[in-house]
Amino acid sequence: MQTQILGYPRIGANRELKKACENYWAGKIELQALLQTSRTITKQNWALQQAAGIDLIPCNDFSFYDQVLDFTLSVGAIPARFNTVALNKKNTELDLYFAMARGFQKDNLDITAMEMTKWFDTNYHYIVPEFVKNQEFKYFSNSIVNEFIAAKKEGFNPKTVLIGPITYLLLGKEKEEGFDRIDLIQNLLPVYFEIIQDLINHGANTIQFDEPFLALDLDEKSKTAYREVYKKIRKEFPQLTIQVATYFDGLKDNTALAINLPIDILHLDLVRDENQLDEILNQFPSQLKLSLGLVDGRNIWKNDFQKSLSTIEKVVNKIGEKRVIISTSCSLLHSPCDLDLETNEKNLPTTIKDWFAFAKQKLEEVAFLKNYFSNPNDEKLIQQYEANQFSINNRKNSQLIHQTQVKERVNAIKDEDYNRANSFEQRKIVQQNVLNLPPFPTTTIGSFPQTQEVRSWRAKYKKGELSAEEYDVLLKQETKRTIEWQEEIGIDVLVHGEYERNDMVEYFGEKIAGFVFSKNGWVQSYGTRCVKPPIIFGDVYRPVPMTVYWSKYAQSITEQKVKGMLTGPVTILQWSFVRDDQPRSTTCKQIALAIRDEVSDLEKAGIKIIQIDEPAIREGLPLRKDEWQNYLKWAVDSFKLASSNVDDSTQIHTHMCYSEFNDIIQNIADLDADVITIECSRSQMELLNAFSDFNYPNDIGPGVYDIHSPRVPSKEEMVDLIEKAAKVIPADQLWVNPDCGLKTRHWEETEKALIEMVAATKELRKIYTPKAI
Repeated sequence: MQTQILGYPRIGANRELKKACENYWAGKIELQALLQTSRTITKQNWALQQAAGIDLIPCNDFSFYDQVLDFTLSVGAIPARFNTVALNKKNTELDLYFAMARGFQKDNLDITAMEMTKWFDTNYHYIVPEFVKNQEFKYFSNSIVNEFIAAKKEGFNPKTVLIGPITYLLLGKEKEEGFDRIDLIQNLLPVYFEIIQDLINHGANTIQFDEPFLALDLDEKSKTAYREVYKKIRKEFPQLTIQVATYFDGLKDNTALAINLPIDILHLDLVRDENQLDEILNQFPSQLKLSLGLVDGRNIWKNDFQKSLSTIEKVVNKIGEKRVIISTSCSLLHSPCDLDLETNEKNLPTTIKDWFAFAKQKLEEVAFLKNYFSNPNDEKLIQQYEANQFSINNRKNSQLIHQTQVKERVNAIKDEDYNRANSFEQRKIVQQNVLNLPPFPTTTIGSFPQTQEVRSWRAKYKKGELSAEEYDVLLKQETKRTIEWQEEIGIDVLVHGEYERNDMVEYFGEKIAGFVFSKNGWVQSYGTRCVKPPIIFGDVYRPVPMTVYWSKYAQSITEQKVKGMLTGPVTILQWSFVRDDQPRSTTCKQIALAIRDEVSDLEKAGIKIIQIDEPAIREGLPLRKDEWQNYLKWAVDSFKLASSNVDDSTQIHTHMCYSEFNDIIQNIADLDADVITIECSRSQMELLNAFSDFNYPNDIGPGVYDIHSPRVPSKEEMVDLIEKAAKVIPADQLWVNPDCGLKTRHWEETEKALIEMVAATKELRKIYTPKAI
């Protein structure tokens, strides 16, 4: 029996990679310093896994920004607009790589970044490969082989992780009509062969091909491609140990396809679908090894050793111990690094902390399962097993988890609680009379740049170096400055800037009962953006108002309307580590009731526009379409439960980003938000086609510039984007806004971009007169 993991967090236990990348971008460190940081992180990760007892240690799971972008560079699928960056000799390969991820705006060049979207049903974002007809691929970057060589030099014998060829193509997007990206496999496969041969030449003997699309609905063309591709890889490299890793769901109707591929190891995610195991064992080929994904790679709860050992015993009895590998369910990319760093009893009480395992501890769990199964009489292992079962049972029976009044309130929800009193058409007339907004109203999504100074205030306040009164004065000064600046440049609907908030989910979790927090539980969201997900351990309710104080203050210093800013229940659920002892739908409705109470208090405080962000609604979709409607029913209901207890005159906004809407547009309409703002700039308003084809009835704010890139778009560029939008959406339904919140941007670029946005809107108002609207 062996052990493995599919990948390990690459940010560093103290976010060393984030800091190094951002210092490199700012010109504060040289390339060699950045490379040294990456080498240190990878070496530490390998050593940690080896010390824990992991047999198959992955390499090429490190990335400076995104693993899909890494592979795009490796196979030379570089969009033509980046050729000038690539050909400039003063730019390194890493400069080209970061330009593709973030855009490029210097040397008289202004190049937009590649599109970004969610990695399956996670909050991780990947850079979408861009394919053209007859796309050419070439072995462009040798970073994959270089990492393998580095691992060998350090004394490790790792398996290399590659994105599987079918998954890589399916992750991409056709940028012109007339072809199917899956047909590009004939052009792509020779480059895979070059990479594999290069690895073998340097001593590689095992490659893990990540093929999560095997857990999705596949058409016959894709299934045929899987069979042909792995047949060719097997034929070309008979000496290679080939592992195919699936995760995030079960194989289901793709079971026969997967187990009959000419490979050596098949990995299953038994956390997301433990029920697939019996069917697979009944038809499992005799030559194949089975990797059991038993330790949850996406949540922080301790593994139940008794349950996992029972599963291992079942598999061993069927196929034998030597054909079994114990593993995490997926890459530990989605887990925080190390629970040992959590020493703050106030944030994370010891009783609750004892229920958790972060990435480092999950390594130990994987190794324990192998060791205990092989040595069940070892006294030390018996003690570890008993301690684990004590934790599992302590959590199950804890009085900290259950709140009778919360359960009763959820059970008492009525059908009318989910709906506004009148239709949008009626509400829009009332709202226009109250709000008196101009054509193409301008606004932002909520947050403004949180400077180092603002972050230092928060840190000093938490350490007790600033009193609550001093902290309050500083935040009010920053809020006042932001309100006045928005007034000065001519934005129509203002926001207070959210300087009191650390994160759009963590902030609310800190004020809602049933949550706890880590201090160092950072997880990569995209690039250098790391989040620290709250942990939902018990029943959820709102003890006191959460945002009313700051919304009231902001509204008191301006005559213009200020939006109240809330995070929606589905997004709070999706971007937290969620309890696994009750249905997610029940937890979501508990959160919705907490947000509903806040909406009611904001309205009573005179806030006439309330935004409830739900960027994670599509992210939460099950990977199989036949399971969508059940999820969408409770997700939409949760948003409506949170937002429907207001008068017609109160305008409800929501925000969504980096989502494809075509196949859930009816559900988006069912949210019945008065205004929806969406990410659109990277796709050049392409996402609006879904709203146009559907004749979406409510107002829409398509983002006119990409806040995930430092480049500043021109007025003309934004005018062009809104004119594209106006061709498919009636002009009187359009708002003008950025793609997303501005928290992670710098003030200089934010000011320039918003001034250009307002100028673009003034141009639009000349083109589209009020009469035309």
